[in-house]
Amino acid sequence: MSTVLSILLIVDALFMIVTVLMQSSNDDGMSALSGRSNDSYFSKSKAKTMEARLALGTKIAAGIFVALSLLMLLVK
Repeated sequence: MSTVLSILLIVDALFMIVTVLMQSSNDDGMSALSGRSNDSYFSKSKAKTMEARLALGTKIAAGIFVALSLLMLLVK
């Protein structure tokens, strides 16, 4: 059981690494703290872009990673 969980944890970690590396960088830097955004009409549908899908995939992979880590803690 521990071996299967270890393999799933490694696969999930690799998936999370790939999704984080594929995301584009946010060039706002410190100007993002001011609250001003340069959103245009075309950026209103960000939920359908590739960046949004990658961000969602990263969040799901991180949740699975935490769950698998806790499960491995309980199994050992």
